[in-house]
Formats: sequence, structure tokens, C-alpha cells
Amino acid sequence: MKNSYQLKLSDILVTTVIALVFGVVYKFWAPLYYTLKPLGLHLEQLIYGMWFIAATVAYLLIRKPGVGLLAEVAAASGELIIGSEWGLSVLLSGLAQGLAAELVFAAVGYRKYSRTVAVLAAVAATVGSLLVASLQGYIGDLALWNLTLLIVFRLVGAIAIAGIMAYRLVAALEKTGVADLVRPLHANSYKKT
Repeated sequence: MKNSYQLKLSDILVTTVIALVFGVVYKFWAPLYYTLKPLGLHLEQLIYGMWFIAATVAYLLIRKPGVGLLAEVAAASGELIIGSEWGLSVLLSGLAQGLAAELVFAAVGYRKYSRTVAVLAAVAATVGSLLVASLQGYIGDLALWNLTLLIVFRLVGAIAIAGIMAYRLVAALEKTGVADLVRPLHANSYKKT
């Protein structure tokens, strides 16, 4: 059990593949975001949680320290390479979101893989994204009601997409047996709660 949490090359490769798939999804998610943005009232924030999903999916599949952070940074890198509208700032966002989600996984000792953990990671990634947004200065000038609406909608979207949807996606993969290919042979290494 001493090395059960140590990342192997295969863990890193699988995490990177997951991340690159989501990096492409992130790139093609942007037009949907920009379609909703002109509608006002921050409706685009309801789908913002897609940019946090790589961390939760990777963690729920691989179940090892560091994969959430690695997945989010690699997904941001993939998005950047294929032409992100936001340029290099996606790397800072990926780092903040991945680190915030990783803190949740660390807080449960990398031993819980529940919907609740996925939702908490999504909430943490939202906080990370809001910190980056405040550093970039684009939310600081919003009126309190407008900022509140942005935060609430981003949280709701994150919980729905990076929390619940990520959990269901991994549960569906588990039913197919795919998850068994990326986890240790000894199921008792993990306590599912």
C-alpha cells in the first residue's frame, strides 16, 4: 500500500489523454459560451463549469494525488495549443482551478470518490476561477447584484457540470469496465464512499 498513491507513467499518460480530450472540448465550448453571453444576466456562467471538468474526471478515474491538477493544467495547455481565445491566461486559470480542486481531493486524503467530493471540487475550482478573474480585473467593477448573479450562476454550472456530470460520466465508464484499466488491481486500496 506504500506506493498505491504514487503516480506511474501510465497514470500520467492516461491523465494527459483525458486532459487533451477535454482541452479540445474546452476549445469548442467557447462558441457556446459566446452565444449565451449577449443574452445578458450572466447566463453564460451556467456553462462555465465545463472548464473545470478535467480535474474531477481525472481524479475520479485515476484516484491518485496530483492528477486533478495535472489534468486541468494539461487541458488548459491543449486548449492553448489549438488556439484559445483567451491566450496564455488559460494556463493561469487551469493552474488555479486544478490546484483548488486538488486541495479538496487532498482534504479527503485521496480516499473518497463520491458525488459530494466531485461537487466540492467543482465549487473549489469555481473559487479558483473567481480569484483569477479578480486578479485580471474584469469582475471588480461589477455592481454587487451583478457580481452575485455571476458567482451564483458559475457555482450552479460548476456543480452541475464539473460535479454531478463528471461523477455520472465516470460512473458510466465504471459500468463499461474502462475504469478498471486505469486503476490498481487491488480494489481494496480504495474506499468508495
